[in-house]
Amino acid sequence: MSKIKPISSMTTPRFADIATFFRLPVIKNLNQLDYCICGVPWDGGTTNRPGARHGPREVRNVSSMVRLYHPVSKKSPYDKFNIADIGDCPVNPVDLQDSLKKIEKFYNKIYNENTIPLSIGGDHLVSLPILRALASKEPVGLFQFDSHTDTYDTYFGGHKYTHGTPFRRAIEENLVDPKKYVMLGIRGSTYEPDDLTWAIEQGITIITIDEYYKMGFEKCMNLIQSVLGNKKTYLTFDIDGIDPTYAPGTGTPEVGGFNVREAQLIIRKLNKINFIGADVVEVSPPFDLNNMTSLVGATIAFEILCTMTKTNE
Repeated sequence: MSKIKPISSMTTPRFADIATFFRLPVIKNLNQLDYCICGVPWDGGTTNRPGARHGPREVRNVSSMVRLYHPVSKKSPYDKFNIADIGDCPVNPVDLQDSLKKIEKFYNKIYNENTIPLSIGGDHLVSLPILRALASKEPVGLFQFDSHTDTYDTYFGGHKYTHGTPFRRAIEENLVDPKKYVMLGIRGSTYEPDDLTWAIEQGITIITIDEYYKMGFEKCMNLIQSVLGNKKTYLTFDIDGIDPTYAPGTGTPEVGGFNVREAQLIIRKLNKINFIGADVVEVSPPFDLNNMTSLVGATIAFEILCTMTKTNE
């Protein structure tokens, strides 16, 4: 059986036809697929600048710029696996809890079909219901590329579900093993001097941006590998982990971050990790310039796809 392939930009121009992730066909029948790419157009957990609900559509549009083969390995995930765009997850823009339930239900179906999802958000709270589905039987490891920990307890008078709280909830719900959890790129000012204390006490490995540069690339990546080991692991990539010079279209930009090249090299080096799913979140097109953040998001999503499928080696 021939593999599912994106539309060729050598025969159909990139600006033509219906926009899908990487110009793949839309296939809703999960039992045909090894991996799926889906959008989660929801930003009901946003506490300041909204707009990530529009991320999936704009990342789809600009993903037509991404070709089939990885630039280093010269391999394509589409030669090895059946991959398709399965459309968007149902959400409720006026009801946070209903959206969390809808997203979890949607990913339960993906999980039950043994299909591995790559998701495009959406704000970072969407990772919580995805983890509720993918880690329903046992806690998983977590690799988080981010400028913020997203392990706060509450916002605005006790509200526990925002894009700043998903991984605290995930640990409390036994979805993530904190001893198999790495955060990379944490930086920026804090609300209180002890903002990282809870996460540290749980045993999370936090590598701030300053520690990364002091440690160096190879030593840092070896540490990440040693922490995650062979544990089933979820990868979550917040676009604000990249410096806003390169990715301005996000809800909570933090200066002093990684450039895009560094982010690509980090993702490529993770290809020994046993990833069971991944997401790219917090792309907010209303704050973008010339669709550059959407292009960064699409490029990183392709790098993640190649890493998960071991086609970047």
